[in-house]
Amino acid sequence: MSISVMNSREGSRQIRKTVIVYLILTAVSIAVNNIYAQFGHGVRSAAMTLMFLYPLLGGALFYFTLGLIVPRISDRRNYRLFYNIYNSGIAVLTVGSLLKGILDIAGTASGYVQLFQVAGWAGTAAGLVCLIAMVFKRRELS
Repeated sequence: MSISVMNSREGSRQIRKTVIVYLILTAVSIAVNNIYAQFGHGVRSAAMTLMFLYPLLGGALFYFTLGLIVPRISDRRNYRLFYNIYNSGIAVLTVGSLLKGILDIAGTASGYVQLFQVAGWAGTAAGLVCLIAMVFKRRELS
């Protein structure tokens, strides 16, 4: 077994591990919503109910598709930069949705919740820009 084969398996294993972690986070988001609804006297918030979509669509589905389209993406040079920025954006969006749900159920509002949305979408967009730049830079070299 050569080192390049081992590196290729390591790259696909990392993508698979990321998808599994995002699926676990999706389940945790659904559980938090249902547990919070038990103590919220039946009051629910759309922001908290739909919070699971960020890790499911933006995380698990995105990385699953990325792994199919570009199988060895994690072996590329700037992958870690994209990975950290993009995942931070998804995390900020999820936490912002949780916070908005808590405030909605409590019957109050805060202007800071919009900052979570702006920061989360900015982080996600910056991560995608890094990904696109990494893919096109690689194609120019080959």
